[in-house]
Amino acid sequence: MIEYVRGELAELTPSEAVVDAGGVGYGMLISLGTYTALQGKREAKLYVFEQVREDAYQLYGFATRQERTLFELLLSVSGIGGQTARMMLSAFSPAELCMLIQSEDARSIKSVKGVGPKAAQRVIVELKDKVAVLLGEMPSSGNSGAAANAVVDPEKTKEAVGALQTLGFPPAAAHKCVQTIIKDQPSLPVEGVIKLALKML
Repeated sequence: MIEYVRGELAELTPSEAVVDAGGVGYGMLISLGTYTALQGKREAKLYVFEQVREDAYQLYGFATRQERTLFELLLSVSGIGGQTARMMLSAFSPAELCMLIQSEDARSIKSVKGVGPKAAQRVIVELKDKVAVLLGEMPSSGNSGAAANAVVDPEKTKEAVGALQTLGFPPAAAHKCVQTIIKDQPSLPVEGVIKLALKML
């Protein structure tokens, strides 16, 4: 079992990170939250979840142990797979998602692409007590989302997010993705932002 991988951050996109550890490049799927935490860094330490199936061997990487634990809890819910769990952790920070589950906010949870009303309800029923313990272990979320939530060109953000919502993407995930893109490439036109977001969401 791989607990974590630490080394040079060889490649980074909003959906994947490659960490060079001892000459081996470990490619890991990541959430937008982890992507934000890794931006600007040359070295990275990612907590790993290994998913082994008959047809695939996949690594998921997380900036914090708490995010990985929440990912594992989400996977324990019937109907929630790795991609959906990653989408949920891209739409909300771990602390935000725990609060939504505790407050039984099914409406916000089901806004995530791939999560229907029944799945949202199962997440709440099965994880409400478990996330209460996890929430107590988390640091304040004030700093972790600061970069992602910073206002960058509000008009461009609004237009791009509106277009993505029209295409069926949940507003929270679209907003976070668009802001990350605009922060990285402020000169990119709206259509460029939308095209890039479509590849990430």
